[in-house]
Amino acid sequence: MDVLLKGVAGGLMTMAIVLASRRGNVLPGILPLAPTFAIIALLAVGAKGEAGAFRETCLAGVRTIPAYLVFLAVAWWLGGFCDHRVALLGGLCAWLLAALAIFLAPRWL
Repeated sequence: MDVLLKGVAGGLMTMAIVLASRRGNVLPGILPLAPTFAIIALLAVGAKGEAGAFRETCLAGVRTIPAYLVFLAVAWWLGGFCDHRVALLGGLCAWLLAALAIFLAPRWL
């Protein structure tokens, strides 16, 4: 039941983004900043009852913000002269590289 509720929350957010995209361009860009997926992840980790794990998950979420900004910057830049699907793919690749650098680089230093 717990997994079902999390799936419904994710599906509702996806539906809200799609519906908002029919009415304008700004709201669909703002909705992903709602902490829907963070709440789902934190509920799953918090259910374990370990305060340290919950706090570690919060910090991991904070550490992903720069990678998200890299994704948006690359998608925005590529969107100026490429098809939107190519721009998204490029942004996703940049996000992956940024996320790997953020989470793996401290281990190598």
